[in-house]
Amino acid sequence: MRVYTRTGDDGTTGLIGGTRVEKYDLRLEAYGTVDELNSWIGLIRSQDIDSQDISDLIDIQNILFIIGAILATDTSKVEPAINWENSSENIAVLERRMDQILDSLPTLTNFILPGGNNVVSYCHIARTVCRRAERRTYQLSSVIKIQEDVLKYLNRLSDFLYVLSRKISQDTGLKEIPWKP
Repeated sequence: MRVYTRTGDDGTTGLIGGTRVEKYDLRLEAYGTVDELNSWIGLIRSQDIDSQDISDLIDIQNILFIIGAILATDTSKVEPAINWENSSENIAVLERRMDQILDSLPTLTNFILPGGNNVVSYCHIARTVCRRAERRTYQLSSVIKIQEDVLKYLNRLSDFLYVLSRKISQDTGLKEIPWKP
C-alpha cells in the first residue's frame, strides 16, 4: 500500500463514506486541527515527564483519533465507523484527573504567563490548538450534527492541558509568573 494516492491532486479529499470535499472544507478544518493537536500532545508525551502523565496523554491521543474519525465520517452516506460508546466516561476521567492534580497545586488568583520551559510551553501551545479545534468543531456543528460529547471533550481537554502545564511547572520546580495587567 502506498502513502500517496494522487486523488487529492485536484484540491479535494475523501471523507469516510466516499464523499469528496474541498481541502478547505469545515470538516477538514475541524479534524485537521484535532490531528494537529494530537501531534502536539505526542510532543509533550515525548518529554521527560511523569509516567502517569504519559499514560494520560496516550489515552487522550487514542480518543483524539476516535474524534477525528467521527468528524471525518459523512454520516449522510454511512454509519460512523467508530462508535464512541464511553464518551461520557472519558470526559469524567479528564475531570477527575484535573481534580486530583489541582488538589496538589497552589490556588491561582491571577492568570499565569505561558512558558517556563519547553514542555510547559508545549502544553500551552497544545491548549491553544485544542481551543481552535473546539472552535472549528462548533463551527462545523452549525452545518452538520456533531455528537455533543465531542464538543464537551475538546472543552475539557483544553482545561486539562492548562492544568497539566501547571503540574509540570510544579514537578520541575518552575515558578509560575502571574500576569500583571
